[in-house]
Amino acid sequence: MAMTETPSKHAVEEGLAFAPRFDSDGLVTVVVTEVWTGEVLMVAHMNEQALRRSIETGEAWYWSRSRRALWKKGESSGHTQRITEMRLDCDQDAIWIKVEQEGPGACHTGRKSCFYRAVPLKQVGAITLEFRDAAKTFDPAETYGKSE
Repeated sequence: MAMTETPSKHAVEEGLAFAPRFDSDGLVTVVVTEVWTGEVLMVAHMNEQALRRSIETGEAWYWSRSRRALWKKGESSGHTQRITEMRLDCDQDAIWIKVEQEGPGACHTGRKSCFYRAVPLKQVGAITLEFRDAAKTFDPAETYGKSE
């Protein structure tokens, strides 16, 4: 993945060379969707090592910004993600992976998806979020051995 030359904009956008663009922290944003439904499960980050392991193993690996550590999805919960397809956006600074989610959920809060709240649109003043598809599918305290 490390390249000796920076490819041209045209090569990045129109060519077949794999040239992921990591940000100043060495990370690339990853959007994770469920292969069967297309539902967005989570947004995460990968560093070069996580991206390499994900490609080599077909299992989702990420970089935790809060823990500053590499982690394999499901290593503590058992809720793994098998990657069925990986795509890059036009300028190769964002990745979209389609996964088969094993286990009842991808979110550490105990839900299937990390996107369980909606922002009501066309409102003036204070905003109050609305729960959407927010039922817990597993008990995070039981799964992770700690309370939230």
